Amino acid sequence: MTPFTSPVLEVRDPAAARAFYEAFGLGPYVDVRASDAPTAGFRGFALSLVASQPGDVDALVGAAIGAGATTLVPAAKSFWGYGGVVRTPDGTVCKIATSKKDTRPAARRVDQVALLLGVADVKASKRFYADRGLAVAKSFGGRYVEFDTPSSAVTLALYPRRALAKDTGVPEEGTGSHRIVLGGDAGPFTDPDGFVWRAASA
Repeated sequence: MTPFTSPVLEVRDPAAARAFYEAFGLGPYVDVRASDAPTAGFRGFALSLVASQPGDVDALVGAAIGAGATTLVPAAKSFWGYGGVVRTPDGTVCKIATSKKDTRPAARRVDQVALLLGVADVKASKRFYADRGLAVAKSFGGRYVEFDTPSSAVTLALYPRRALAKDTGVPEEGTGSHRIVLGGDAGPFTDPDGFVWRAASA
């Protein structure tokens, strides 16, 4: 069983979106499909990119900006490491960070990608997903849950919606479509926060 396989971003221009994600370095991690579903404000999710070192963060941010992304939070040092946040041309929020120091020349390389779903109640959503076959890999009460997704290049995690918006530098308010579909054998269904799943073969 493969409960989660991949995120599919819904975009107005799939060809342009594919070109952007290839230039950014996320081509192997996300797929896109056409959609004109109305949406406004925060879509309730973010892609979290973990890099090996600050130089790689800068290289990825630079690639994203060069391909048309906009800066939400400039890359900078913090108490947990080094990172920044960008918004892609299709509106997806991407957080790029590392907790390590530079040890080699910078490279536009991603070590890990996680899809962070902003939910109203982490504990309730954890139970909802566990009931549908997703095994929990990490859990920190109502603050964060990460699922075991060995069949996917993208890790699936739950995060409080308000905290996710604050962490990525955007207002919490948002209406309309999330503009993302999740694929896996756990689907099809719609979760309590309106995230749509489809069967992996669909």
